[in-house]
Amino acid sequence: MTTSKIQIDITTDENKVPSQIQWSAEDSDVSNKVAKAMALAMWDEKDGNAVHMDLWTKEMSVEEMRHFICQTMMTMASTLERATNDKAHADAVRSFTEELAKRLGVLKD
Repeated sequence: MTTSKIQIDITTDENKVPSQIQWSAEDSDVSNKVAKAMALAMWDEKDGNAVHMDLWTKEMSVEEMRHFICQTMMTMASTLERATNDKAHADAVRSFTEELAKRLGVLKD
């Protein structure tokens, strides 16, 4: 059995607002990579609930957040398809996300 560590370091200002997010992963060549936002979800088997930690720095623009949300939703559609082999519902999530991206101006018609 092997254990791998992913480390996330959050620097905050005096109001506890994230000013920098850095992450590293032992089993890759990612070391102290800077990010403007992160979304972490964990499944709590005991309670049957998803636990979320969503953080973004004060430098993250609204436009960047729109892109980040749409890209994350597309990734979740792919995860749904890979994990369940449910292409129909994954495609439904993709279709919804594409429509949302158009409305937000992330995708042009």
